[in-house]
Amino acid sequence: MDKTILNRIIARLARLERKVFGSNRQPVDSKLKDAKKYKGATGGIRLLLDENFFDKKRLFHEVCKALESKGYHYSKQAVQTPLNNLSSSKGKVLVALTEKGRKLYAKRK
Repeated sequence: MDKTILNRIIARLARLERKVFGSNRQPVDSKLKDAKKYKGATGGIRLLLDENFFDKKRLFHEVCKALESKGYHYSKQAVQTPLNNLSSSKGKVLVALTEKGRKLYAKRK
C-alpha cells in the first residue's frame, strides 16, 4: 500500500473516532492513573476526600460505613492506619480532633 493512502486512512479513522467518541475523551493512561489513585484502604479514604466527605467532622465508624458503601471492605485496623497517616502531621490532608472523648476526622483547612 502507498504511504499517502495509509496516511489518509489513519486521518479518516481519527476523525471518525472524534465524532463517535467525542473530543474530550480521556486517554487510557489517565484512567489507569485514576484507578491507582484510589487503590487500597488509603485510596478509599482519598476517594472520600475528593467527594468532600470530610467537610464535616466524621467519627471513625462513619468513615468505615462510607468506605463499605463505596466497595472498600477492610478491617477496622486496616482503615485506622491510613487515617492516622493522613492526619499525623501538618502537611497532611486530614486533621484528627477529640471531642467528648471521641476521635473525629475532618479535612484540614
